[in-house]
Parts: sequence; structure tokens; C-alpha cells
Amino acid sequence: MHFFLKREIDNNAEAISSIASHYKTNPGKLRRAYKENLSGYYEYKKKHDDMFEKEAFVFPENLSENMGIDETGLMDGELYTILYNKDRKGKKGSLAAIIKGTKASTVVETIEQYTQVKSRYSIKEISLDLSLGMDWIAREIAPNAIKTYDRFHVEKLITDALQQIRIKYRWDAIEKENELRSKKALRIKTFINGDTERQLLARSRGLLFKTPEKWSDQQRQRAKILFEEFPEIKKGYRLYMDFKRVYRMNKLQAEFHLKDWIKRAKNSGIDMFNTVANSIKNSSGGILNYLINRSTNASVENFNRKLKSFLSTLRGVNSKDLFFYRLIKLYA
Repeated sequence: MHFFLKREIDNNAEAISSIASHYKTNPGKLRRAYKENLSGYYEYKKKHDDMFEKEAFVFPENLSENMGIDETGLMDGELYTILYNKDRKGKKGSLAAIIKGTKASTVVETIEQYTQVKSRYSIKEISLDLSLGMDWIAREIAPNAIKTYDRFHVEKLITDALQQIRIKYRWDAIEKENELRSKKALRIKTFINGDTERQLLARSRGLLFKTPEKWSDQQRQRAKILFEEFPEIKKGYRLYMDFKRVYRMNKLQAEFHLKDWIKRAKNSGIDMFNTVANSIKNSSGGILNYLINRSTNASVENFNRKLKSFLSTLRGVNSKDLFFYRLIKLYA
């Protein structure tokens, strides 16, 4: 019975209380029994005391040719850097490292301390976001690897700029309404679809993420009004749609298209797109590397969600060390 309970807890990201309920045993007793007798937790913690003390766990055997790196927030808003084995697809062996903090020098030093140069050189590709810190970590721990910037994060940079334009006009519209209300104005201008200017800008958020063929009839009508009233938003949206074409091209075509896109974004007259163009230009190598293997950081993001889901099933963590031990048993 003890063997089966230990195996169940080791291999399932469920709260111990759920497993206790299934086996019709007391959750508190099972929690203590697992921690003190069944799990091997104390022996493991004693053997790896330096890792627990620093909250820096590295598993060199889980390095593979295809890795991803990201940051995640776990307990008490603390950030951790995760090095993820994409070949393991979220199963055991997925977690190559989880290190408290995002300071590049600390993360690099920790990973180098527990891994061999040969295993780090064997990494062929590492996916990451656009953060300079993550980029520096990737270059240091995987010097032989292709560094691929995640497509989602690149596109988000552009959509954030586009949404900021919309938000800027929305605040202007709110201020106009406030002025009208202060003057006791009873009528506010409405468009043919029944939206006021404020409503038009608020309700257009979703359609700016979509390609035109995915718009509903209502969104198509709203987009027509929006682009007629706010040409700057139309220009930003067209630049966004045109950028997405990069990911449908081969690398040579994409390289020429990207250079042209950067030039047009800088000449758009939109301050935020000028900033985006500079970021894209500085990151163009990693963006184009996506076209080699079509790699993204989606599996790493999904793994982050798994960690948070596991944390939520526990409904609070009394022992941080035991939480990390269970994480290691599940994913490392």
C-alpha cells in the first residue's frame, strides 16, 4: 500500500488531499507520512542541500538538442528562470533547471557550475523571448546553438504598439465625453453601427488581433468606421498584417521583406512603431531563425502553466522545499 501511495504522489500533480480521498485515508497523516517516510525527501534534501538553500536546481542529464528558456512567477510573486527540454514534451526529464531570480550572471554561473561544457555545446537550438537578459543567458549557456526568438513575443511587441495607439485615442474620446457632460450636452455623436467614439475604440480591441477574413460581419463594419475615423490605427494595423507575412516566407524572402518592413515602420510617422522597428532590427537574426525549424516557445509557456496549475492544486505551500522536491519528482 505504501509503495502505491508513494508512486501516486510522485507521479501526479494533484494535491495530496485528493489522493488521500481516493485511498480513503487522512490527508494530514498522508502528508506527514509522505514527507517523513515515503518520499525520500529528507535524504534527497541532505544530499542536495546547496541547491535547496539557493533555490537553484539544475539537472544536466535533461539537457537536449532543443531547449527553451523563460521566466515564471511562482510563490509570493518571486520570479524563477526555467530551462526546459522541449524534446520531453512536458513529461519527466522536461525540467533541466529552475533557478530563483532572473539575473543573467547568477543564472549562467549556476548552470555552468552543475553542467559540463560538452553538454552545453550539444544544444543545437534554444528558443526565448526578446529580453536582453534571456538573450545573454542563452548565448552563454548554449554557445553553439541557434537562438530563436519566439514568434508570439515578437508579434506581441507589434500588437502592444497598435493597442497603445487605440488606447491613446480612447482616452481622448473619454475626455471629450467628460467635457460634453460638464456642459450638460444631451446628445453624443454616434456612428452608423450605433457606437459612440468611446465605444468604437473600446470595442475594436479584439478585431485588431485578427486577420480581416476572421472578422465577423459586426467587426467588419466596426473596422471600416474605425479606419475611416482613425487613419493612424489603420496604418498600424496594415503594418502588423504585413509583418505576419514574414512567417510564411522562406528565410531569404523574409530577410528582404523584414528590411523593407523596418524601413516602412520607421517612415510611418508613428512614434511607437519607430521604437518597434528598432527592436525588430536589433533582433532580426533571432526572428529569422524561426524559419529554420519553425520553433516557438509555446511548449515552455505551456510548461509554465503546468507549474502554476500544480501550485494552485496545493492551495498554498507550507513547505517550499517539499514543493520543489515534488516538482523535481514530477518533471526532472
